[in-house]
Amino acid sequence: MAALAREIEEFMAAGGWDQPPQLFALVPTAALLDEQPELAGQLDRANPLTPVAQEALPEGDLAEALGRIAWPDLVIGCALAQEIIVLPPGSESELPDVAEADAESLRRAAADHPQRTEARLVAAVVRDGEGACVMRLRGAGSEEPVDEIVESPDLAPNLVEALKATLLP
Repeated sequence: MAALAREIEEFMAAGGWDQPPQLFALVPTAALLDEQPELAGQLDRANPLTPVAQEALPEGDLAEALGRIAWPDLVIGCALAQEIIVLPPGSESELPDVAEADAESLRRAAADHPQRTEARLVAAVVRDGEGACVMRLRGAGSEEPVDEIVESPDLAPNLVEALKATLLP
């Protein structure tokens, strides 16, 4: 799963920064080739899963959009790539109170924080519960991504759970 999350992040990195969130279906490569043999020259049978980019997510709340997604049986997993803002530890006290602020106010406050770091996060899960997260940090004042990649299944537990919920029957 981690290798698949890295593959998706590299695909997104090829398109540069400032992209909207992108959802991917994770489909068994063999099944995809059985249904669409014309893809044989583009897919590697050695890879058990192939990420398939989906149509753009609707504008607005991401959690709400994910809450409306259901996958067909052929899709055994999914992944989401999104750009996020990472704040240093302890900076939560500098943000508006979560109970009183709306999500947009929190996003604006995080985006204005002087020690923020922009990043691209990819979370990927499969129906059996395995998940992975990969994050690429964006270099300060640079359009080129830094070489630092952070990889841990615990980077975005809420997002991982939201993606798993889309896979429930």
